[in-house]
Amino acid sequence: MILGERIRLRAVEQDDLERYVTWFNDPEVRKHLEMILPMSSADEEDWYQNMRKSPPAERAFAIDIRDGNGWTHIGSCSFLHVDQINSLAEIGISIGEKKQWGKGYGTEVVRLLLKVAFETLNLNRVYLRVYEKNMRGIRTYEKAGFVLEGRLREARFSEGSYQDVLIMGVLRSEWTAGKEKRG
Repeated sequence: MILGERIRLRAVEQDDLERYVTWFNDPEVRKHLEMILPMSSADEEDWYQNMRKSPPAERAFAIDIRDGNGWTHIGSCSFLHVDQINSLAEIGISIGEKKQWGKGYGTEVVRLLLKVAFETLNLNRVYLRVYEKNMRGIRTYEKAGFVLEGRLREARFSEGSYQDVLIMGVLRSEWTAGKEKRG
């Protein structure tokens, strides 16, 4: 497991899949994710089996928060498209448990992913794609040190209109400088 102050990242287990199906069938949760249609339990089981065959660095993590003396599963995150030659990867995150939105867990998860990226995977650049209307996500990424690198104009069709997809990234040197400032 990878431990943060209030969270831990752990391997996704088959027992987690029912929660994913519930979360990803909620249009509000799905709104800022790439998936646009509801999913079945069979779809999620297929995802799980395929994910288990992925390279270790690209396997999803379950996000758990401290809950008294135990832990509660609230979402997932992962590294995508890990490129060891160019030392870069994309990240993705979803907090599916809506009652945990707005409590800073997303920022802590992203910061922990960056620590793993730079200190364990030896990456030089981490990037992500975020939809321009996802203001909560954009603020989370900025707090974690991401900067806007580019914009894919009208690249996402959602709720009857096109929106831009923002490309944000952080370099190891920027993360190291930010880490030194934070102490």
